[in-house]
Amino acid sequence: MTFTTENRPKGTSSGEPAKDGQRKYLIGGNWKANGTLESVTQLINDLNAAGPIPANCEVVVAAPYLHIPLALMGLRDDIAVSSQNCNLYCKGAYTGEVCASQLIDMGVNWVILGHSERRDGFGMQGESDDLVVQKAKMAFKCGMNVMFCIGEKKEERENGTTMEVCARQLKPAAEAFTKEEWAMCSIAYEPVWAIGTGLTATPEMAQETHADIRKWMAENVGEDVAAAIRIQYGGSIKGANAEGLLSQPDIDGGLIGGASLKPTEFFACINACPAP
Repeated sequence: MTFTTENRPKGTSSGEPAKDGQRKYLIGGNWKANGTLESVTQLINDLNAAGPIPANCEVVVAAPYLHIPLALMGLRDDIAVSSQNCNLYCKGAYTGEVCASQLIDMGVNWVILGHSERRDGFGMQGESDDLVVQKAKMAFKCGMNVMFCIGEKKEERENGTTMEVCARQLKPAAEAFTKEEWAMCSIAYEPVWAIGTGLTATPEMAQETHADIRKWMAENVGEDVAAAIRIQYGGSIKGANAEGLLSQPDIDGGLIGGASLKPTEFFACINACPAP
């Protein structure tokens, strides 16, 4: 299969599948540490009733650990369930941790790794670039797909080092991942300054960074991997701005936080995926 960026589908969704040579959109919802038994049950019911998903769009929602079984049992078949994290061990004496092998055994085949909220560690030391890659390697070994998060802080954007930060976070992955593992991976570009702040990169700003990431991947991993890999945008994406972002040639979906807890907003993002 030959992939190019020039043939990115445009227009409005028609329910047609992505054609050969086109990257299928990936819309991820990150519920973070939100929800009760009652509210998550209602969210699942609302998502199930929200209408068809375009055939050129893959949808995944990342539930808190406690609610993963509820999502697995209750969600419609065309919405996959993801974990928000996993550790770097297969199994063992790691109190409080959840292993990729346990997740895949439950039927969870996606995991978000390297999210800025974990890289910064809530005031603790946080997860290093190398640790995120080690965790991804274990996830791949267990058969999981990975949404691999990268992105710069506000001061890094302002001082013009956005791509330096992204390259630093991608470098250990480029050195460690095989081409088969890259095929199980998306890159989620999430500018830290736009996560949960209401601030959003303009479509042009986001496209510029996504294109730079794809160029870096071509130069450091391979042109075939760079052309095939899906690069999601994350950072206050919602129904009102999704169409402008997703119409860009190098933006292949979104990793959506707050709006993913609102079924109408979440499906507005899903339905903003341009048709082939």
